[in-house]
Amino acid sequence: MSNPQEVKAEVGGSVWKIEVTVGQAVAEGDTLLIIESMKMEIPLASPAAGTVLEIRVAETDMVDEDQVVVLIG
Repeated sequence: MSNPQEVKAEVGGSVWKIEVTVGQAVAEGDTLLIIESMKMEIPLASPAAGTVLEIRVAETDMVDEDQVVVLIG
């Protein structure tokens, strides 16, 4: 894929757990990471199949809604 797909946080909160690593192949719907928001754990799913090119956050980082957190290629 020549244009990487940006995966954005659906909600603001804290990155509770990162489920993937750079270079890992993912399928559409696979959980990439989990965001904790208002005491709820919200999984962020891959919108498409591909390879994780970049993870732009670390566990415990605070993220804003619509912030790019992962690139899939």
